[in-house]
Amino acid sequence: MSGIYIHIPFCKQACHYCDFHFSTNLKYKAGIIDAICDELRFRESEYKNTFVQTIYFGGGTPSVLETQEIEKILQVVDDHYHVNEKAEITLEANPDDLTLEKIIAFSKTRINRLSIGVQSFFEEDLKLMNRAHNAAEAESCIKEAVKYFPNISIDLIYGIPGMSNDRWRENLYKAISLKVPHISSYALTVEENTALKSFIEKGIVPQVEDEVAQEHFNILLDVMQLHSFENYEFSNFGKQGFFSENNTAYWTGKSYIGIGPSAHSFDGKRRGWNINNNVKYMKAIQAGELPMETEELTLVDQYNEYIMTGLRTIYGVSLEKIERDYGANFKDYLLKQAQEYLKDHLLYLDGDTLLVTRKGKFLSDGIASELFMLNLS
Repeated sequence: MSGIYIHIPFCKQACHYCDFHFSTNLKYKAGIIDAICDELRFRESEYKNTFVQTIYFGGGTPSVLETQEIEKILQVVDDHYHVNEKAEITLEANPDDLTLEKIIAFSKTRINRLSIGVQSFFEEDLKLMNRAHNAAEAESCIKEAVKYFPNISIDLIYGIPGMSNDRWRENLYKAISLKVPHISSYALTVEENTALKSFIEKGIVPQVEDEVAQEHFNILLDVMQLHSFENYEFSNFGKQGFFSENNTAYWTGKSYIGIGPSAHSFDGKRRGWNINNNVKYMKAIQAGELPMETEELTLVDQYNEYIMTGLRTIYGVSLEKIERDYGANFKDYLLKQAQEYLKDHLLYLDGDTLLVTRKGKFLSDGIASELFMLNLS
């Protein structure tokens, strides 16, 4: 099974922390949609002999689209790909877009899962991040959406300057009270070329502190476990039956194609990324060209990719797979590198599988990097 990611590169306004590709100018929206449809047609041969299990509208803010625009894209997918009749079809949405009218309209399409970018239920956090919605909209849209979509995820951000432990707990308990079955939660990060980085450098916003983020992460783990959410990937928590198929496929190394400007693709041995310029993307597609750069992954790259993604999940890293797919020298190297973290109880072995302990979760990306192989010598 494979997935299709569709990047909708438009937002109503720029969030201060965001470094994804988007434009607040909707002038080219119709042209981009046409180009996305054409790219889907161009690339159907990549999935000629496989079924599509997930379709994910990301961005940007896909909820700025009208339902007829979404249906136009989905019709092209249906015409050119083998889509599983029970495929998970997710739309990322912002609360300010999710009026009752639009929720009902979306529910009449084939979208069967909403991922709502709440980020916080507190006004001060939303203003600091320059979110387009307010706290009241965040709560009210979820109350309406759950009536029409049983499968809903919300995003929450922790580690925000000025966010106390108590306020973070209140965010989590508000989400739980709204009965959403899936929560994705991320630490606020300061990316280059963002307004947040500029504000911090100028002293307008306090520094983001790792110690605070780690405290919030531990609170997150405690609260989610208490309320029967399983942490199947370190940033994702789902009730049984509501794990994101898209997220799971990504973190377990399934193939996907990325459609739209800046979208990434992966087939296990090759990675590709489209140009991150709306006008250049449109013009290339109109000329019958695919504006994509590609990179062939070496065996070392593939091993490192598996280590990075596997350690973030409940599925861990299989030593048998390492030996089978990459060779005995990779398995030996991994076990040697892992010894320090096994002794410090940051990693543990469950039979054939290497996993991260609770203590190691917040440090997992750093641990993974220490297990990477830099060369074959």
